[in-house]
Amino acid sequence: MSKSTAPGGKSRRLSDVVREARIAAAEREDVVVDMREAHRARLELLAEELAPIFDEVPTADDQFDFYLSSGEQPRLWIDAIAHVHMGTDRRTYRFVRDTRYGRVVIAEDADMMALADSVTRYVAERMVQRQRFLEHDPLNVGKPAEPASAKGAQSVPARPAKAAAVRRAQPQNPTPAKAPAKGLGVFAALFWFAFGLIVASALMAAAFWDQIAPKISML
Repeated sequence: MSKSTAPGGKSRRLSDVVREARIAAAEREDVVVDMREAHRARLELLAEELAPIFDEVPTADDQFDFYLSSGEQPRLWIDAIAHVHMGTDRRTYRFVRDTRYGRVVIAEDADMMALADSVTRYVAERMVQRQRFLEHDPLNVGKPAEPASAKGAQSVPARPAKAAAVRRAQPQNPTPAKAPAKGLGVFAALFWFAFGLIVASALMAAAFWDQIAPKISML
């Protein structure tokens, strides 16, 4: 079997071509890895800028998922449906949200501070929407309002002096409420029993009036 001849008179073997293809693939992978690391580094800077904003979100509001995911395209997740990733130019931040009609671009900017402002407005709007939903939800009627404290805040216990003042304000010997008289209860029971008999008799008379009417006319 003869070897192929490359332009210029040099022989060409398949192993040499395979070796060159592997080198080219490795170089492309290095470029992809470098691009991924560059994207992740920029998203980490954005995450550090937004960290104080998410620290102010109340503990009871669990609709946000603030974390940086790895993969072919690193993403800074804001909640379950919105995230930030880098554009193809490696410099533009793209803030998107997944909806039932497809992906929607909320903001796109090369300025990290401007993109951070867009994310902050989005978080504030989601918090307001959640609060309005809870206020109009019939299942939450009568429940105490959620505290507006930041994450990690602890409730302050009631002061003992205030509790003592409440106890002093109460009468020492409260007069027990009088029980209703038993006679009135018996009278009411007899009244409703008689009323029920009258109503039942009237209903039966109306139901069998065709049979009763001839007998009454004979009297």
